[in-house]
Amino acid sequence: FESADLPYFNPHSFRKTLVTLGQKICQSPEEFKSWSQNLGHEDVLTTLYSYGEVQQHRQGEIFQQLKSPRSSSATQSADDIAQAVIKAMANQSLQNGV
Repeated sequence: FESADLPYFNPHSFRKTLVTLGQKICQSPEEFKSWSQNLGHEDVLTTLYSYGEVQQHRQGEIFQQLKSPRSSSATQSADDIAQAVIKAMANQSLQNGV
């Protein structure tokens, strides 16, 4: 970096950029899970815990948006999340022999 007169970048800063991009373009839990696996994370929570912070200004924007009624596409996303949770719980039960 120094020889090219570029500032130093931690290797994980690139991964954080990829996670941020994934958060913006993935439109379902399944898509983000796939994105997470492509980063080498078996568990999507690894991606979220390691790189998934929400900036304070963005958190404020999100809460402002939550005051307004949601469109049907937001309801669909909630349904997708619920289905993903149910599926994950069922898979975990099968793996644990429950």
